[in-house]
Amino acid sequence: MDLQGLQVTNNESIHNFEMFVDGERAFIDYKTKDGKMYLVHTEVPTELQGQGVAEVMVEKTFKYLEENNLKLVPLCSYIQSYLKRHPEWERLLA
Repeated sequence: MDLQGLQVTNNESIHNFEMFVDGERAFIDYKTKDGKMYLVHTEVPTELQGQGVAEVMVEKTFKYLEENNLKLVPLCSYIQSYLKRHPEWERLLA
């Protein structure tokens, strides 16, 4: 499955970054305030877990933050662990 080819969309009306894989919706819940994006929760449907969906979704979300000059506040435990594995993204931290 080519996850890199999939798009992550900022669904501002429900404060989610979302990605659809095989008809299933994975998402990152967020809140924004003062140019900071608080990433609260990452969720991947059970049938998609273990396939790298969350990792690709986080990477694409970080790229969105960078392109839009937003700072990151990682409240989600998955995103915190992702940052430990990919310290190059610490440049986004508020």
